[in-house]
Amino acid sequence: MWWLQFVAKKLDKRLSDLGATAVVERGLGDDQHPSGYEAALDTWLSSLWSRLNEIKPHFFPKGPDFLVSNEELIGLPKVQVTYHNVDDMDSRLSTATDFKYLQMQIGRARSMSSGKVPHEKSKPDAFLKMVKNFPLTRASHEKDVRHFEFEFVSQVIKYEIGDVLEVLPSQSPAAVDSFIQRCNLDPESLITVHPREMENRHIDNNVNTLDVPIKLRTFVELTMDVTSASPRRYFFEARSCIFFATAEHEKERLQYFASPEGRDDLYQYNQKERRTVLEVLEDFPSVQMPFEWFVQLVPPLKNRAFSISSSPLAHPTQVHLTVDVVSWTTPFKRKRQGLCSTWLASLDPEQSIYIPVWFHKGLLPPPPPSLPLIVIGPGTGCAPFRGFVEERAVQSQSSTIAPTLLFFGCRNENNDFLYRDFWLSHSENDGVLSEAKGGGFYAAFSRDQPQKVYVQHKMQEQSERIWNLLCEGAAIYVAGSSTKMPSDVMVAFEEIISKESGAPRESAVRWLRSLEKAGKYHVEAWS
Repeated sequence: MWWLQFVAKKLDKRLSDLGATAVVERGLGDDQHPSGYEAALDTWLSSLWSRLNEIKPHFFPKGPDFLVSNEELIGLPKVQVTYHNVDDMDSRLSTATDFKYLQMQIGRARSMSSGKVPHEKSKPDAFLKMVKNFPLTRASHEKDVRHFEFEFVSQVIKYEIGDVLEVLPSQSPAAVDSFIQRCNLDPESLITVHPREMENRHIDNNVNTLDVPIKLRTFVELTMDVTSASPRRYFFEARSCIFFATAEHEKERLQYFASPEGRDDLYQYNQKERRTVLEVLEDFPSVQMPFEWFVQLVPPLKNRAFSISSSPLAHPTQVHLTVDVVSWTTPFKRKRQGLCSTWLASLDPEQSIYIPVWFHKGLLPPPPPSLPLIVIGPGTGCAPFRGFVEERAVQSQSSTIAPTLLFFGCRNENNDFLYRDFWLSHSENDGVLSEAKGGGFYAAFSRDQPQKVYVQHKMQEQSERIWNLLCEGAAIYVAGSSTKMPSDVMVAFEEIISKESGAPRESAVRWLRSLEKAGKYHVEAWS
């Protein structure tokens, strides 16, 4: 939001320069605040209304604190749900389990969703079946990082190293059933969902897939995140309406949560605890909301994106992922788990579970084999570079490959040294990362000694080799946590370039900026 603040500051200054007098002090939002920009907006609006009331009382004949009734404020939902009679439906409601039907079913549901899924992206590109699932970390370690291998069970999709795989996670069937039961809905109902402005149009089932009905339970399961995402503030604002909450104490609490005074308590109750929609409904049992409002207000079920950790040259019919199984404890000691990573970790390769996926270009373009590489991938940031090394290993069998320096980091050598045997094997016997090939593999174990050691420290130890490769035209690839690591690595490169070239730090900064502009400094970071 910094650029919006810049515009506001510039406009405020310009108006002041022209002689304008501020009605109230300029307000600036912060989208990094736990409650978003609204944290500053509410108090600013309150001061604005009060000041305007002082200047022009006729603007507010009932006073600046007058509230519009909930009935007038809430209006109508933006979506319309139509229920269909099963006897009137045709063969398109086939219960066949072929991949084409599964693809169409997912596409129909997600095209109807209010989650703004582009129509062309609503259908999965392919279906995968898990064939391997094993841990990369020791069982006693605080983190559970898994290696997953999948095979195509529908059409094979061509992908490249550096690409991203999006997975549609499966929600707990029991939780989905509980949500439907709590909302007094019939899971077997056949429905279509479309924007309310389309409700009076002529329905032609042969033209628009949005008009092909789908079971209500399937729609909820595929499009509405009732088991992991926390509802937004507007969810509580709409639900405080008298039509939805019949118990007075619940209505008062919801109205308090929706007020500026209750914002911090709502944040503690909802976001900090990561309460799900189902849990919130269980806390307010008197609320009975029409299904249309749930469709609009429940957070959409989103695909989860993972860097692909395999090369299609090495595994033509497979895709590999390196996944950190997310879990944490809330301030009130409630155990939470990531929806997609936990589901994937629970899958048994012996089961025939078909996983809908989408392929996308990532931020790490595949390098030609002739391009020298300096690669930094601590933790699960090493995932895409496993694919890079696999690819170069195959390419080296028929052509000459350029040197690759790879820097990896983790906490303990014995606990979370991901793909240890893989890296070490490619560091020996003329492997991709071997010194014989001009390459190298360097691992930083941050907690194995009193002084913490990170990838940037290992980079400093190899400053001469890094500088030599940069002079040969090497490209830099960085992947991993988006906290401090990318900036720390950038600083390390600045120091190395300045030290080895004898140039001032400012020149090193310009060097790196020129690499970025030339498309030879790539970063893929995630939170």
